[in-house]
Amino acid sequence: MHLIVIGNGITGVTAAVTARRLRPDVRITLVSDETTHHYSRTALMYVYMGHLRYQDIKPFEDWFWVENRLELVQATATNLDPAHKQLSLSTGQTLSYDQLLLATGSVSRLATWPGQHLRGVQGLYSLPDLEQMTRDTHGIRRAVVVGGGLIGIELAEMLHTKGIQVTMLIRDDRYWASVLPKPEAELINLQLRAHDIEVRYRTELAELLPDAEGRVRAIRTTAGEEIEAQWVGLAIGVQPNLLLAQTAGIETDRGILVDELLQTNVPGIFAAGDCAQHRQAGANEVPIEQLWYTGRAQGETVAHTICGQLTPYRRGIWFNSAKFFNLEYQTYGRVPAELVEGEESFYWQHPTAMHALRINFRPAANFAVTGMNAMGLRQRHEVWEQWLQANTPIHEVLRELGAANFDPEFFRQHEAAMVAQFNKQFPAQPVVLQRRRGLFARLLSASGT
Repeated sequence: MHLIVIGNGITGVTAAVTARRLRPDVRITLVSDETTHHYSRTALMYVYMGHLRYQDIKPFEDWFWVENRLELVQATATNLDPAHKQLSLSTGQTLSYDQLLLATGSVSRLATWPGQHLRGVQGLYSLPDLEQMTRDTHGIRRAVVVGGGLIGIELAEMLHTKGIQVTMLIRDDRYWASVLPKPEAELINLQLRAHDIEVRYRTELAELLPDAEGRVRAIRTTAGEEIEAQWVGLAIGVQPNLLLAQTAGIETDRGILVDELLQTNVPGIFAAGDCAQHRQAGANEVPIEQLWYTGRAQGETVAHTICGQLTPYRRGIWFNSAKFFNLEYQTYGRVPAELVEGEESFYWQHPTAMHALRINFRPAANFAVTGMNAMGLRQRHEVWEQWLQANTPIHEVLRELGAANFDPEFFRQHEAAMVAQFNKQFPAQPVVLQRRRGLFARLLSASGT
């Protein structure tokens, strides 16, 4: 059997490595037009800032691919012929396959702003994007970042480390308004202000203005304000890369449509990762998942099916993490920007505005926790996953909150203050702390620590 994987991001590489483990006899080829070797996309910002080198963000040494008989082809897949099971490449080569995985990832979303194709205007998704950004931001004074998601704030931090003055345009009234409740968004706003990032909320881009050499020199907002900028980062999101699938007659919507086995409508062709759209998403799940860990999980799952072990994809408990300058963020379960009917939300914030915890729960369902946001607090993944899967009551969670604390040794603990705040916010249902020190302390005692 010959398996071709198009895309060498986390999904494609995980699928290839898993397939090699399951089927030592299979021929496996990875095709990518971006780079020859797989790298960690989430670490690109640290290469720009000088914290890491490119070779530092390659999870596998170059010998790994030869050792594991994984063929690497750097080329663009120009045509896919499902009827004859053939793939044409930009090099002129044609490859025949038995099974094919589309792990083509995402592309930066563009709008229709006048001037968006000027030099010095770009998104950030790939290594070539980073190389272009490094060239075009060298020696500049001012930059504008359009958009307020995770990529937007990463771009702001990257530029800030180079001494470049940054202005962010955010169309909503707060940062990441579609995801974060207002108090958490305000903590991030404080980080932006502390790092001298100018933010224009309720502001959108109208056009990009050129200089005499065809490079961006400024932008104009919908309010008519002109802001100087020698570089503009477009951080308005990404969208699934569908070009190859669409030209091959594979069914698509916003993404490449797949069933629970990550199969497309064409026999022998699968899709996984950022480019895939689940025909029937689970309860409280989104049809397109564009996160590192979901890409990895889909890659591992689809490899089992391709190798004859039919395995439905199950995402499990939702989680994500990020870092906003000096403020770390973790989320588990469901914590919408606006509280949904039937749920209550407990929120605690430290006076320094550097630590916060939100726990959502359902009073009518035995006060079962449904989600958590942690800001500036490191929490243990396995503990929160267990609590959410077990529909643990919030009172029990708060009594045993120390079990989830993953902050380094000697960091200040805040569990007592959190319990006191909960009892103040919900006096009719207080948490009663026993004289015992809690599960985490008992575990440490049992281990002799």
